[in-house]
Amino acid sequence: MSGQASEDAPRIWTYRDAGLHSSVLRALNAMGSGLRRIGVVRPTLSPDALQRAACRHAELDDFAGDDFDADGLREGLEVLCRSIERESRLSTFGRIAMRGLLVGVLSNRLKLLDWAKRHPEVRAEKIERPFVVIGLPRTGTSLLSILLGLDPAVRPLVQWEASHPVPPPTLAAHAEDPRIAEAAGIFEKLQGLNPALRAMHPLGATLATECVTLFVFDMRSLLIETQAFVPSYGCWLDATDMRDAYRLHRLTLQVLQSKLPTETWSLKSPNHLWCLDTLLETYPDARVIWTHRDLRKVVPSLASLVTSIQRGNACVTDPVGVGAYWSNKVEGALARAMDFDARQAGMDWCSHVRYADLMTDPIETVRGIYAHFGEVVHPLHERRMAVWMRDRGQDAFGRHGYAYADFGLDSEAIDARYAAYRERYDVPREG
Repeated sequence: MSGQASEDAPRIWTYRDAGLHSSVLRALNAMGSGLRRIGVVRPTLSPDALQRAACRHAELDDFAGDDFDADGLREGLEVLCRSIERESRLSTFGRIAMRGLLVGVLSNRLKLLDWAKRHPEVRAEKIERPFVVIGLPRTGTSLLSILLGLDPAVRPLVQWEASHPVPPPTLAAHAEDPRIAEAAGIFEKLQGLNPALRAMHPLGATLATECVTLFVFDMRSLLIETQAFVPSYGCWLDATDMRDAYRLHRLTLQVLQSKLPTETWSLKSPNHLWCLDTLLETYPDARVIWTHRDLRKVVPSLASLVTSIQRGNACVTDPVGVGAYWSNKVEGALARAMDFDARQAGMDWCSHVRYADLMTDPIETVRGIYAHFGEVVHPLHERRMAVWMRDRGQDAFGRHGYAYADFGLDSEAIDARYAAYRERYDVPREG
């Protein structure tokens, strides 16, 4: 049963356990619903209002910097805002949360471009041979990125830095940066409001995070689609030019690296599957790792996670609609990635990792990745991985439970739909 466990078994959390666990916020949403019935919608999510708020917050107003496209940013913002108003059915709390997200990332863009303009030397920073994990969500990418980031010569992009990249943390004060406590406080509140999420996805201020967070600075990010049901924005995102988004991604890493040097980075996001050409134009020496898992597990787990997130932000959620949307989204991502792979004409451009192998022996899997790129895992790295796996078990915060029927999905239909992918990459079926 959802939300229950025996004494020796982890608690099972499902999307039904997600939502706002706060009577105050539920009352706020009820009041907002009443205002909407008389034509009053607050807070506003117009592009003009969001950009003005970001300018006030950052005390800056240049969204272009030296060489970025402010018109491209505005296009993405306008598409997103239209999609939110027409499709998302955000609650009052959801509108407040979305406004906070968008004003925050627009402010970050302003601060990032201003910092780069005032410190032009950051553009000389070389981002060399980064590890980039590109697998679909729910395929072990979070665990793998954490393990790679435990290498003493590798720096992971952690959640608090991605949320507050400017001013970049310094080597002398990095461990005591007050933004760590600020981010930790936000995650603690989020977990209190929606406790199911912690069992479904790793959350923590100092944990490795998806670099998809950096794409939001250009309003071109898969992250936004997880927060609200915005299919027209998603359609636009699938077709848009991602070059400026990747340039901002690289600039952010350069700014961070300028104050806290590293030999290389550990990055991860499924967003890369849609734009592998642009990824490798931006980072031609990237060590790319593609994780693979039985899609019969990936699709319903992803639908459950997204529904759980959106359940806290929307007046009404449609799990079946979410299931259909993300099943199509996954198919599009794999089609693009498989096309890119085919165009490499046998070139060894990435390391393929099976989820089953990663879960069975994560340290040996990392050894295999390093060997693929002609390297050896350092003994200290191995010790750190062993300690992490000992102290932070997969079920530390409960287990994620989901059922196909909740999302209008069928196991055999998923297996048939993705048969070509499964056979091409020898992905084992899971029981």
